Amino acid sequence: MIDYRRKVLSNGLTVVAHRDTATRMSVVNIIYKVGARNENPEKTGFAHLFEHLMFSGSKNAPSFDIPIQVAAGENNAFTNNDYTDFYITMPKENIDTALWLESDRMTDLNINDESLDIQKKVVVEEFNERYINKPYGDLWHKLRSAAYKVHPYSWPTIGKTPDHIKNASLDDVRDFYRRHYYPANAIIAVAGDYEYDEMFDMVESRFGHITKQGEPSAVLPIEPPQSNAREVTVYGDVPAALVYVAYKIGGRLSPDFVVCDTISDLLSNGNSSRLYQSLVKKEPLFTSVNAYITGDIDPGLFIACGQVADGVDPRKAKDALVEQLKAMSCEKVGLYELTKVQNKFESNTLFGEVNIMDKAMNLCFYEMLGDISLVNNELSMYRSVTPDMIIDTSADIFRDENSTTLYYLKK
Repeated sequence: MIDYRRKVLSNGLTVVAHRDTATRMSVVNIIYKVGARNENPEKTGFAHLFEHLMFSGSKNAPSFDIPIQVAAGENNAFTNNDYTDFYITMPKENIDTALWLESDRMTDLNINDESLDIQKKVVVEEFNERYINKPYGDLWHKLRSAAYKVHPYSWPTIGKTPDHIKNASLDDVRDFYRRHYYPANAIIAVAGDYEYDEMFDMVESRFGHITKQGEPSAVLPIEPPQSNAREVTVYGDVPAALVYVAYKIGGRLSPDFVVCDTISDLLSNGNSSRLYQSLVKKEPLFTSVNAYITGDIDPGLFIACGQVADGVDPRKAKDALVEQLKAMSCEKVGLYELTKVQNKFESNTLFGEVNIMDKAMNLCFYEMLGDISLVNNELSMYRSVTPDMIIDTSADIFRDENSTTLYYLKK
């Protein structure tokens, strides 16, 4: 159980505090509610670009990293389609350094021709290295654009093309910063061995003066229900064929999310799982196989995928994979098998409550979802999944007309 308190400052900044008396370290984690889904379809990759730009220094801290190193801290960040997360850990005595740095780059980030040019080159090089010149690198570009026709989940976080970053102007970037990086579009979690009032006062002293206003996020288009099976075939210089089958599922707060996550674990959690036993060990159609959900805030994807064994027809492998998925709607899962998966989820959840940084991240994330109580209540939701719920949900999602199949084949 994670204890927490929350408060909203007068400028709209949401503050979540967690007292942890078992550590001498502290964490400042801040989420900005901006991800790839908030980008202009003709100017993609900007949220990820800002993950890099936010380390370019600010008005009162020309170097972001040096003060953190002096304070014996560490920091990093990540971006996805829904949000951007920045985190700093350091000894509790030095937490004000982290709050100062975060408040300064929220208000006066160093965005000029030089800093933009440097980070554009970094991001374009990353695009080339990981998505163009790497085997299977464009897989998610192909799969997302096939699965989504309206919603901005149709492109990955890196963006559609490196040209969008290459052509980004200083005005484009400054406008993106103005619209998305402001108090009311952020959530900050502070965790450490402090009194709760002390944590709120520390945040107020560094962020309370910020009057910066942005723009409300645009209402995103709703992806219409899929009515026909989709298929894409890609050829590349790759070592083996891959098969990906994606099914539309509900968003992060939908009733079927927890059930879908449970189904994915039943299918592929370890060498005793159904997919491994059936498709790798018993009938070696694949050399590896997996199933997981994308975990998006808006309706996401249930992914079943695998590397096809040499000499096996990819379509035969795909049919066998789909057969295993559809079996979930016909055969009731045994309580032992279900309980084993639920126990593993519980152990992972409890382990995540030990690390102070994980707790700060989770508090920010669930607050962003709009139901912070899930940080403590979601485990009971997983425990409440029944075999009948698995049958009903499987029948609903594992339909051919709800699928998008990607064959990634050797040239």
